[in-house]
Amino acid sequence: MIPKEKPVAVNVKPERFSPIPKVRTVKKRKRPQWLLGLVLTLLGLCFMLPFFWMVISSVKTDAEILALPLTIWPDEITFEHYVNLFVNLNFLTYLKNTILIVFASFFGLLLTAMAGYAFAKFTFKGSKVLFIGVLATMMIPGQVTMIPVYLMLNQMGLTNTMTGIVLPGLVGAFGVFLFRQFMTTIPDELLEASRLDGASEFRIFFSIILPMSKPILAVQGILTFIGAWNSFLWPLIIANDESLYTLSVGLALLQGQHGGNYGLQMAGATFMVVPIIIIFMIFQKYIIEGYNISGMK
Repeated sequence: MIPKEKPVAVNVKPERFSPIPKVRTVKKRKRPQWLLGLVLTLLGLCFMLPFFWMVISSVKTDAEILALPLTIWPDEITFEHYVNLFVNLNFLTYLKNTILIVFASFFGLLLTAMAGYAFAKFTFKGSKVLFIGVLATMMIPGQVTMIPVYLMLNQMGLTNTMTGIVLPGLVGAFGVFLFRQFMTTIPDELLEASRLDGASEFRIFFSIILPMSKPILAVQGILTFIGAWNSFLWPLIIANDESLYTLSVGLALLQGQHGGNYGLQMAGATFMVVPIIIIFMIFQKYIIEGYNISGMK
């Protein structure tokens, strides 16, 4: 019998592991935020300087505008140039035409919302192909389609009319796309419950869809207003009568007929630009939010 060897006890101390590993923290260098803000402020002032000069020059006298050295603030504030625009020139007519185009464009915005709702919530034969066709029209520049549209309106007898100015721009492919992308996020169960309660499609659209689409309606409303207010090329092509011209066309005529009257030109440009800037500054957050919501789809 071979005697069994006794096991030798070895004292092994267990290594101590910390449950949380040590992480070396690297202190980030603080960026000079004040320096970045200062640079952006200076750049903003540089971009604002021409606009500021335009507004200030519109309330100066003709002698002070041409005086040397140039004065930043007018010695005598006058509004004679603005009075001249509406009394001696046809800017009141141009303003009425522009406002009429704006209201017609808002009616077209309702039609655009209906088209987006149809593409988002209804499945019919050829709906996908039709929607692709709508998107394909976004790739065609508007200048390419102006001549065919003009020939069609000429055959219909709508040239040199306000209807001919308004009709081609009532519905746009870009607006249909934005509404469709947003309305796909609305739950279908909510619409089905409304149909079971006996609500018609128009009741669902005006009572449910439109109130839930306020963000995209705000975005499209602002863009529609800016586009209608700045309408220039199409009214100039389709209309031969000065009584149908818009503010943009009137401003171009003002530069041609009164090229030496700088105060009058500055007043016309200020009256044209200031409403756009005010509206954009107030509603710019809705524009950014609307594009973000539509882009998420």
